[in-house]
Amino acid sequence: MKNEAELLKKNIRLVAMDLDGTTFDSAGDISERTVAALENAARLGVHIVVSTGRSYASLPKHIKDVSGIEYAITSNGAHVNIVQSGEQIYSDFLDPEVVEEIVRLKDDTGADIEVFINGRAYTDEAYYNDVKENGCPYRNADYVIWSRRPVPDITEMMIEHKDEIENINLIYPDLDLLEKAKPKVKALKNATITSSFINNIEVGGPHTSKKTALLWLMNKLDVEADELMCCGDAPNDIAMVELAGIGVAVANAWGGLKDHADYITASNDDDGVALAIEKFILKY
Repeated sequence: MKNEAELLKKNIRLVAMDLDGTTFDSAGDISERTVAALENAARLGVHIVVSTGRSYASLPKHIKDVSGIEYAITSNGAHVNIVQSGEQIYSDFLDPEVVEEIVRLKDDTGADIEVFINGRAYTDEAYYNDVKENGCPYRNADYVIWSRRPVPDITEMMIEHKDEIENINLIYPDLDLLEKAKPKVKALKNATITSSFINNIEVGGPHTSKKTALLWLMNKLDVEADELMCCGDAPNDIAMVELAGIGVAVANAWGGLKDHADYITASNDDDGVALAIEKFILKY
């Protein structure tokens, strides 16, 4: 970790923050304190950027309504959108051959699958209905029901749209199945493999990551890495946290992220993002 006194001297011009498990509390809400910190930082001229595994259509109204947020990096870096207009200004997609391989892996590894296309997330009707009727012990069932669109055959949809897929989420209710599947998924060529919660493996394009999308946006905004602060909680945040002049992990971070952070803030349920912004940008 870097010396805290050195971190306090940095001139932060862009904040990139993960949502679930980081900016959002465990109920999926954003606190008034966090909204105030983001808006106050924006008034100082700091660029505020969402950087999430969610698709653009899965961003809730209460995050789009935060007046200081300019951009959203979504689907783990597959897209960058201007938040207020929804305009897509950057895209990166999976290799169609990788999509075909994942179709085969679905049956081989027993995964439930979510597919992100054109800013929306789709899943099999069977998985969707199971979550709707029985809940889900390892993720927010209400979020799944609200944000996912059920289709009769997700693999058929994947093949039909194999040239325009942003991200594929393989979900394993059984963690033993996930561990057995990991080597097969990681063997995929021309793909980026990460995870945003304990029960999933996410597959993106060969260059897709929050870091890559951030670098593109930083170039557009003329922001240097030393002027960047990133906040996260999961393995899919590691690269951007390492990139940042101030890399922040919330106290509830997992998957080794804390080992790559410059500063550990409070948990997502204790306004960790707000505290980091207050400390390093607002200076109080």
